[in-house]
Amino acid sequence: MQVFPGYQFPPGGMPPFAAVPAPQGFPGFPGTITDADLSRQFSEWSARSAAFVEIQGRYYQKLMRLWSAMLARERGEAYEPVVPADRADKRFAAKEWTEVPYYDYLRQSYLLYAAFLTEAVEAADLEPRAKGRLRFFARQLVDAICPANFAATNPEAIRLALESNGDTLSAGVRNLVGDVAKGRISQSDESGFEVGRNLAATDGTVIFRNELFELIQYAPATESVHARPLLMVPPCINKYYILDLSPANSFVRYAVENGHTVFITSWRNPTAELGHVTWDDYLRDGVIKAIESVRAVTGAEKLNVLGFCVGGTMLSSALAVLAAQGKQWAESLTLLTTLLDFEEAGEIGLLVDETGVAAREATIGAGGILPGSDLATVFSTMRANDLVWSYVVNNYLKGRQPDAFDILYWNADSTNLPGPMYVYYVRNMYLENRLRLPNALTMLGEKIDLGAIGVPTYIYASREDHIVPWKGAYRSTRLMKGDTRFVLGASGHIAGVINPPAAGKRSHWINPVLQPDADAWLALATEHRGSWWPDWKEWIGRFGGGQTKAPKRPGGAKFKPLGPAPGEYVKFRIT
Repeated sequence: MQVFPGYQFPPGGMPPFAAVPAPQGFPGFPGTITDADLSRQFSEWSARSAAFVEIQGRYYQKLMRLWSAMLARERGEAYEPVVPADRADKRFAAKEWTEVPYYDYLRQSYLLYAAFLTEAVEAADLEPRAKGRLRFFARQLVDAICPANFAATNPEAIRLALESNGDTLSAGVRNLVGDVAKGRISQSDESGFEVGRNLAATDGTVIFRNELFELIQYAPATESVHARPLLMVPPCINKYYILDLSPANSFVRYAVENGHTVFITSWRNPTAELGHVTWDDYLRDGVIKAIESVRAVTGAEKLNVLGFCVGGTMLSSALAVLAAQGKQWAESLTLLTTLLDFEEAGEIGLLVDETGVAAREATIGAGGILPGSDLATVFSTMRANDLVWSYVVNNYLKGRQPDAFDILYWNADSTNLPGPMYVYYVRNMYLENRLRLPNALTMLGEKIDLGAIGVPTYIYASREDHIVPWKGAYRSTRLMKGDTRFVLGASGHIAGVINPPAAGKRSHWINPVLQPDADAWLALATEHRGSWWPDWKEWIGRFGGGQTKAPKRPGGAKFKPLGPAPGEYVKFRIT
């Protein structure tokens, strides 16, 4: 049977997708799990499983139904698709996927195979960690082999190539060559942004610099300000301006305009000469030095502090060290999409195992650099359809340029990590989960206990976060001994956080009464339309320490201005 010139269906309608191998592990996090390890376990289960035989039987029955439906369609008879079109699936938005029998068959047979593989994985009798890894790699396979990802089987790409006399194919090749030179897939029109012009553009001054970070003090936007300053500690895995994106999306600007004297750490992008830096160095010469500097500049005994992602983990660790030293320098703590208890660390946790961590310790544990591109690859692959394959199709098959998007520009501006710091982090947090245990870790010579921090804490998590699962973030409520407020926002790791009120987007959930577990908390939570930022503004306003006149100039006697924000460290970009 031929429904498209030159194409012959394979015998029995079996799609060719199953022959494509799964990914061979990921470079950023140190797990050594490959598709071969998991395939062996899966094969052993499927060979003896009655459940697998049933799943396979249903799959073949659906394939036969599809084959019969396609025959009926060719004869001009009534046709009922086995897999109806899903308008929400943007991969198959082009009309050819349903109107042309060849592409309709490709679409349906692919989706049947994807459903079969997913059902088989979920039914596999494997221990939870192995099943989680198998689920992850199965999804990578399913995402990769979608027929929309290939020039020969993407009808829109073929149509555009014919209409343009091949210009879109030429443009796609140029885009591919350019991205190969960059070492990454372009996700945003990078010509539309410039750090210091329309990103990281909030008015401020660098008032301190050492080998690890620059400290930026932002200019006031109000005549009076809260007496107590606010220090923000962003993740050192990416650049600080995730909190100071384009003006309409800037969390920093929002805080400044609401009367806070804001400081932020701009982490240096380490190269080989900083390959010796440890976790303790980041606490002592990074977070704690920033806290000391803000206290010295403002004269405040205590300050409000905020940490984002890994920045929140570092900040909490530093506060625990200070608490062990009898220094209660924080009035309140805000944690945005942060893990302190790594029991539910999501798919990242599945990629970390003892063998892999030991291998990293042997290679870069005593000195060296983990390339930022490795981490960027891991994070993108966790949402491969959105952050990999959609751009393969757009940039290479259709020959188009991606749109200008500030978050994705930032996402591509990755940073390296010092080897000793990195391996300490993945071993003690992801692998052994010791930060949650009182006195289990020694940092800067102190046995630390997160419960000793003892300040009011605002914990925000995002419901669709693939990096910091919200239920994992909720576990932090059991560790903090001060009055704790947990707020859950819609969307993912970044878009959930960067949700300015003016946009009127998304929802957030509030339940002021903490429950024993995350599900119980959500069951009693109330959904509120729009941004969570106003809720945080009201909460942190209670710890502002009253009002005072806005400072006339940045810095102080020992903190002379070193240059305007965004400073120098943020401008060093991995190419």
